[in-house]
Amino acid sequence: MLLPKTLKLILKKYKLGDADSLKTAEAKAAKMNKDLEEVLIADGVVNETDLYEKAADYLEIPYISLKGKEIKKEILNLIPGPVAGTHQVVAFDTDKDEVKLAMTDPTDIQTIEFLRRKTGLEPKVFITSPGDLKEALHRYHAELEDDLRIVQDGGNEVNGGDLKKAAEEVPTINIVNTVLEHAVYEGASDIHIEPAEKELSVRYRIDGILKPVMTLPKNVQSGLIARIKILANLKIDEHMVPQDGRFKIQLQDEKLAFRVSIIPVYDGEKIVLRLLHETTKPLTLDQLGFLDAPRKILETAIKKPHGMILVTGPTGSGKTTTLYSVLGILNQPGVNICTIEDPIEYRMPGVNQSQINAKVGFTFAAGLRSFLRQDPNIIMVGEIRDQETAEIAIHAAMTGHLVLSTLHTNNAPTTLPRLVDMGVAPFLVAYTTNIVMAQRLVRKICTYCKKEYKLDKTVGNELGRVFDVKKISSLFKDNIPKNYKDEGSDVEKITFYKGEGCNRCGQTGYKGRMGIYEILEMDEELIKMINAHGTADDIKKYAREKGMITMLEDGLIKAKMGITTISEVLRVTKE
Repeated sequence: MLLPKTLKLILKKYKLGDADSLKTAEAKAAKMNKDLEEVLIADGVVNETDLYEKAADYLEIPYISLKGKEIKKEILNLIPGPVAGTHQVVAFDTDKDEVKLAMTDPTDIQTIEFLRRKTGLEPKVFITSPGDLKEALHRYHAELEDDLRIVQDGGNEVNGGDLKKAAEEVPTINIVNTVLEHAVYEGASDIHIEPAEKELSVRYRIDGILKPVMTLPKNVQSGLIARIKILANLKIDEHMVPQDGRFKIQLQDEKLAFRVSIIPVYDGEKIVLRLLHETTKPLTLDQLGFLDAPRKILETAIKKPHGMILVTGPTGSGKTTTLYSVLGILNQPGVNICTIEDPIEYRMPGVNQSQINAKVGFTFAAGLRSFLRQDPNIIMVGEIRDQETAEIAIHAAMTGHLVLSTLHTNNAPTTLPRLVDMGVAPFLVAYTTNIVMAQRLVRKICTYCKKEYKLDKTVGNELGRVFDVKKISSLFKDNIPKNYKDEGSDVEKITFYKGEGCNRCGQTGYKGRMGIYEILEMDEELIKMINAHGTADDIKKYAREKGMITMLEDGLIKAKMGITTISEVLRVTKE
């Protein structure tokens, strides 16, 4: 679909539709919350093919009619069906090192660049009408439907020796490949395959939110689960106990690992696959979303030769990604870095990474003890779960090692009392900790459909319950110095941003995620407070007086900068 601005310019230049019809269509589109283009074509104000031929002329991009055009299966499948549908693009021909793409929005540079990387071919873009594209997309559905029909015709649920045979049938393999490839192209972090009484549902976690993507017939269930078990080297005839495994695939130039967890549920077995991009390079601190002041505190802390850096937050808050980014900065030829993880999520060249194995007694604590005999400069402990691990990590930090680790607490001030509650002596906690950093992940506003808006009273009141809105003006003034225009402290008059929803963000208004942070830096006063068994409230009060930016404030600053939304910040900072 054409961008609204481009559509209006084309209508004006080629005099498509009379003024009254266009005005009526605009009013109708606004009232029905539909796209203007959709209303113009549905009401016959403009002809779809004529509009897109004119668009091709205006954008100086060749037009292609796909109606009745024969497209070879291997060319069509250069782009997986679900991806083609989501991004409204079809590969219809190739020529040497070139792939010819038909698109309804040829200005979608992000998708074009993405397909250049994924196919390894140079894209040549053509514009086509939505009707033509829809017809081409039906061919994908026909292929998947054929695979599903073949599996269904194979009979009812299979068992025993038939499982291996069902898992190795081409239609089953194709269905699994479609599910995996679609998840990769959509940027999912997890795939949930969930059996119900009469069907099998597939959901992806995209930007932290679970999204239903397809429903498969019940007949597919046994073969699909058996196929994933074979890939992950698990027992295919075991259905009553949980199983964990891992497998890798190569998708064009990218190596991907899938961590598999299978548990028995009422209607069969539920599978969750975590996608791990093994070749992904660590992000920089700027890419992670650090504001200037917190970033400087973190950079100072990681330059210290010893001590402990703790990252806290719930599961899925990006703690491991942050630690890998810090390791990426510290990973130099002159240092020995050892990590003990559960599991190893990303491979880092030059870093000695170990996976815990509780079955043979290789726990975090046991691994840490062994590491201290390996002459390390830097140690990363995946998670401090118990007193033993905490004490060994703290002693390592005291004896000249830089220790990085994670802990499950809601905010930074709670972390130090938590370690004391675990049974670690307060003076050890106080003298070894360099910084404690708490974090959450917020979704970023889609840059293609971002628009300004003012908060309504409901959201304003919700914000007022968790933040002193009288201080909002000074918060922005102190942390957004670049071209910041002071709009006062009346939150209903301050300009914020949100995404309207478009094809490129799946109508969600969000695309991608970044962190919001709070960093507690140790000083002499805090050391005294911890030694005196100070509470989390005491620590928080002191840290706020010293100028610590809380996660909520960090999020509000990023909302004002147009990176995320107020509602998203409130959603993830609720305790």
